[in-house]
Amino acid sequence: MDRFSIIKELGSGSYGTISKAVCMQSGEVVAIKKLKTRYRSWESCMNLREVKTLRAMNHSSIIKLKEVIMEHGELHFVFEYMECDLFQVMKNRRNVPFSEAEVRMWCFQIFEGLAHMHNRGYFHRDLKPENLLASNDDIKIADLGMAREVDSHPLFTDHVTTRWYRAPEILLGSPIYGPPVDMWAMSAIMAELFILRPLFPGSSGADEIHKISCVIGSPTKSEWPEGLELAKAMNYKLLVSIFATLMPGISEDAIDLITSLCSWNPSKRPTAIETLRHPFFQSCYHVQPSLNYKDALQSSPHPGTWHLAIKDRSIMA
Repeated sequence: MDRFSIIKELGSGSYGTISKAVCMQSGEVVAIKKLKTRYRSWESCMNLREVKTLRAMNHSSIIKLKEVIMEHGELHFVFEYMECDLFQVMKNRRNVPFSEAEVRMWCFQIFEGLAHMHNRGYFHRDLKPENLLASNDDIKIADLGMAREVDSHPLFTDHVTTRWYRAPEILLGSPIYGPPVDMWAMSAIMAELFILRPLFPGSSGADEIHKISCVIGSPTKSEWPEGLELAKAMNYKLLVSIFATLMPGISEDAIDLITSLCSWNPSKRPTAIETLRHPFFQSCYHVQPSLNYKDALQSSPHPGTWHLAIKDRSIMA
């Protein structure tokens, strides 16, 4: 760690602190995440979920972990440095809407990153604007500490994902879920980019389900019978859709994509690779249906120079 000079602290939370630093040997600016938990062995550090997940990822739309340093039981993650997160970008707009071109450009990159992550057998579980790091036209997925492997089969906790971006199956207590929860979160984030306010700003788990019901209506028995049973068990009463009235002036393609992503039934949400083929992204790099996952990801254009900032916002549970 004596190779780095700390410039300033960027944020702190229950996990530890994140600082902006410079490598005195190369002059490179980096972000260093110092964990509060102390570790006795290098093996225990390498088995941390965030480390294992990041080591499995290699994509321009996913934050790069450059080094892991352990000194005196203290663990430091050295990341590439970036300027700001998507929450800050939206906050700085001061109610000036983003253009569809801007939303398209950012979301396409995020879905590319998710396609890579899901194809590698992981899902994020905590997508929110604060975990999407932006610089100008570029954006990256960050904070993979809550990520899980798709093929792991324990009963997953429902205390994941900031509530406003939490999928209905999690809110209704389903112990088994997977990559579709990331797609749900992206529907809320994409809508928020258009309207500059949260789409489902629930104050509790029950209120979150109520907010979702108010926006997209109740699922029918044919659409999601399992969800209706979960809702019945928790005494939730669901409502009728007003979704189309919330985003006037938005293109039909954008509305269609967001609507499909926030389907009640997880199995009916498009995958990340299917989303990249949606007409909304027609003007971006187009993933041909004949391409398989690896071909599509290898053919994808790489964004240019990246910069970033990391901001801590506690998970609402």
